[in-house]
Amino acid sequence: MRRVKAYLSPKPVRFLVMVLGFVFLIPFLGLILPAGFASILQGSQALGQALPQIDLTVGGEAEDFSLAIQALILITILTFGPAFITMMTSFTRIIVIFFFLRMGLGTQQSPPNQVLIGLALFLTIFIMMPTFNEINERAIQPYIDDEMTQIEALTEAAIPLKEFMVRQTRDQDLLFFMDLVDIDTVDSIESIPLYIVVPSFIMSELRIAFQIGFLIYLPFMVIDLVVASMLLAMGIIFLPPVLVSLPFKILVFVLTDGWYLLVQSMIRSFN
Repeated sequence: MRRVKAYLSPKPVRFLVMVLGFVFLIPFLGLILPAGFASILQGSQALGQALPQIDLTVGGEAEDFSLAIQALILITILTFGPAFITMMTSFTRIIVIFFFLRMGLGTQQSPPNQVLIGLALFLTIFIMMPTFNEINERAIQPYIDDEMTQIEALTEAAIPLKEFMVRQTRDQDLLFFMDLVDIDTVDSIESIPLYIVVPSFIMSELRIAFQIGFLIYLPFMVIDLVVASMLLAMGIIFLPPVLVSLPFKILVFVLTDGWYLLVQSMIRSFN
């Protein structure tokens, strides 16, 4: 009797009833849900036909965006502005190299992040200025002169950016993303979508930045090893080697004119 009562306890019985109810309810739902979705879809279509059609176009040509759409595009650009700057320009490579330099020097927060980001931003403007000038000549000025529509101006503005990113992108990275979307060949750079060019460009930029960062980090690591070996040979165990090697690393970096060489190498790497 105890075993029978154990099997007929409330919780297993409720669970069995729920399972059986779910099993018998599935065919019923298969008949009811399609009809319900169809009625909802018909109702939404009827409601859309009953509502008045609102035209947001405010003057201009038919191919131009309306004023509301222009405001939406402007807000979107302002929202994703940092992503555009970091993902479609030379900013990523520069800032990663700067952080590798600071880690190699071991100066903690010197130079601070604001200084490094500001320097990287102005170097990005300097490097990207030919591309920006080409965008101005091919898209912005013709649009201001009413020689092309907004859609044509946006299309023309994307071409110089694509050319810059493709020049810095490794073929292997570009072909990888093209294979993922089943694109075998392209006639020109203009025909490559931005959603393929941008991730390929970022992968190549990170690869190059880490390569340069390794070359920067290596001599500083050698100085740390030499100082640590000297301290160990002298029997000075309790003195941190980083504390002794930091002045030597800064001295070597300053005597070799490290900032000039680093900035010069980064700018030439994009040319």
